[in-house]
Amino acid sequence: MSRFVAQIQSVALAMGAPGLFLVAFLDSSFLSLPEIADLMVIWMVTQRKALFVWYAVSATIGSLAGCLILYFLGRKGGDALVRRRFGGASVDRALATFRRYGVVALLIPSILPPPAPFKIFILLAGVANITTTRFTIAIAIGRGARYFVEGLLAVWYGDSAMAFVHEHARAVSLSVAGLLLIGLGAYVVWTKVRTAAKP
Repeated sequence: MSRFVAQIQSVALAMGAPGLFLVAFLDSSFLSLPEIADLMVIWMVTQRKALFVWYAVSATIGSLAGCLILYFLGRKGGDALVRRRFGGASVDRALATFRRYGVVALLIPSILPPPAPFKIFILLAGVANITTTRFTIAIAIGRGARYFVEGLLAVWYGDSAMAFVHEHARAVSLSVAGLLLIGLGAYVVWTKVRTAAKP
């Protein structure tokens, strides 16, 4: 398996941004390629900083496309599959969380690095019938924030960013998640205040 993964990585690196799309797509759908997309974003940005945004967008769109496949599988019959794998009570609690918090319940796992169980959240989002629009927005924000922050670190710190992210991936991801949640909370409060102020 490691040889197969190495071949995919080699081909993807030769392809540039389309290769990033491919790796992120495969990792978010059929295969498990932990950290490869993240490390590829950092490495490619250090080589060509001018393409930083293009690389981050390619990885984000690839991941979103892969996630949508699992999401639609969840909507089409993932309930039985998830219950068999994780047990009814656990699934019911997770579904209740999705129905209560929606986008936020997707946002955090989409930012966290491996070994966070990201794919189960994607399947559960489909089972919980989270709307496609809300699902797409949550994944785009979460994955986009993750890849853009990694790209920025590569722009600022060059090759040392790869070692830093590898060693402190969880801390970086939690910091990004915290900032997004603060921003989301501020937006919700601002919206409520604005609505209340209207005559």
